[in-house]
Amino acid sequence: MAYAYLFKYIIIGDTGVGKSCLLLQFTDKRFQPVHDLTIGVEFGARMITIDGKQIKLQIWDTAGQESFRSITRSYYRGAAGALLVYDITRRDTFNHLTTWLEDARQHSNSNMVIMLIGNKSDLESRREVKKEEGEAFAREHGLIFMETSAKTASNVEEAFINTAKEIYEKIQEGVFDINNEANGIKIGPQHPTTNSTLPGSQGGQQAGGGCC
Repeated sequence: MAYAYLFKYIIIGDTGVGKSCLLLQFTDKRFQPVHDLTIGVEFGARMITIDGKQIKLQIWDTAGQESFRSITRSYYRGAAGALLVYDITRRDTFNHLTTWLEDARQHSNSNMVIMLIGNKSDLESRREVKKEEGEAFAREHGLIFMETSAKTASNVEEAFINTAKEIYEKIQEGVFDINNEANGIKIGPQHPTTNSTLPGSQGGQQAGGGCC
């Protein structure tokens, strides 16, 4: 299927917060409770529609371990959107957000849209981080915020799609230079400014692999 734009995303955050589970829920609409750890980087893709236009999301799911941090950093460059994920049942994953954010801002383009996600909202009884704390952190750092559950699929669609809407709005406002693919945005064959009739890629493919 042809698309008007391709947006590249990166998913970042500590090990075990559910990054791969979020990606799998979004691309395949399924939850896999037991995952191997993500080694390096994995990939998924899906088509969405914004403002009547087909947008292809190309999503890179990164490993949370410190030993893979240098690999992760190389994927910040060329990402238009980032999902920064913590686990609401583990305060340490929330405490590490500042480090992740500094890393992201240092290695990405300054216009990258960052969505803060408090995952595992289905585990309310084990909550260690209040929703208000997530909202306050997002406000302080200029992020979009949402709590999600990869298990129940609560807000998973919205997290990925709202990030894309923000990127799309920035394109309309002229913030992104869409002719520079280093910004993580690619004009597709369906775009009115291109004459190409090349078929676009199919969305929804998902590489197998680890949850966190």
